[in-house]
Amino acid sequence: MSAAILAGLFFWNEISLPVSSSEENTFFTVSEGQGVKEIAAALKKEGVIRSEFWFEAYVFFDGSSSKFLAGNYYLTPSLNIKEVVEEMTRGHFAPEQTITIIEGWTAAEIADHLESKGLVNKSNFITAANVVDSREIIPDKAYDFLTGRPQQQGLEGFLFPDTYRVYEKTTAAEIIEKMLDNFNNKFTEQMRQDTIKGQMTIYQIVTLASIIEKEVRTDSDRKIAAGIFYDRLNLGVALQSDATVNYVTGKKLLQPTNEDINVDSLYNTYKYKGLPPGPICNPSLSSLMAAIYPEKSDYFYFLTRPDGSTVFSKTYEEHLANKRKYLQ
Repeated sequence: MSAAILAGLFFWNEISLPVSSSEENTFFTVSEGQGVKEIAAALKKEGVIRSEFWFEAYVFFDGSSSKFLAGNYYLTPSLNIKEVVEEMTRGHFAPEQTITIIEGWTAAEIADHLESKGLVNKSNFITAANVVDSREIIPDKAYDFLTGRPQQQGLEGFLFPDTYRVYEKTTAAEIIEKMLDNFNNKFTEQMRQDTIKGQMTIYQIVTLASIIEKEVRTDSDRKIAAGIFYDRLNLGVALQSDATVNYVTGKKLLQPTNEDINVDSLYNTYKYKGLPPGPICNPSLSSLMAAIYPEKSDYFYFLTRPDGSTVFSKTYEEHLANKRKYLQ
């Protein structure tokens, strides 16, 4: 057999052998303008190909050096060099889908939704959202807005509700990273400075905003409700938020029962004064703004009607009358 034939057989053997039989996906990005050498080095580093040299050689002989399409791919070690090149020159991009996280959802509700979409396991998401240090799941980033939280408090409140594009083979950590990045962008430097001026911490603002989110529907009403809550905090009066009671009981009542109101939990703001230990949901930007920029009024009470509108009262007697009128 001639040397040329042997060389040819060796060449095809090298490009036909995968790294392994593993079907584990590697998320790989080809950037705009990236050259073959850079792509080969990155693929070798990620364990997708066995040899940079043979990858570059195949691309040269195949004439595909200018055909690589920028984008995101899922590649496995079970692909040989020829198949890897085909994935990236034919644009077999990683499939995506759009998800919408509703304002006011808890981490558990988000987990339910993501599982229903076939994206992540519910328990895996909840475990990831309960980490005390976000670097446990996102090791290359540190979020300054998460500092100063009480010990043992997870990421509830900071999973910013919005519409996201995610890859179908994503992880809980990757989704949470998108949400924290979004919070970091939406909670502006001015908002952070005004939080400090108001002698509040970001965690306290997020906690208060989560209560406002569950109590009140419109932007203007949220600011008035926030002003009432601040008055109560300053006077040392219990917040008496029905939403916090519902958080404890798991119910969704406009008017919790007497039994519910007496449940012993630090999240029960009828029983314990001040803010609860942490957020009761993941609030919207509107509720965060209301918590930072409350509106002062003569009101001291409010309730939510069955149609979602808010009724404010100046006196306890007026509040009781409104309860009889709208909630009984």
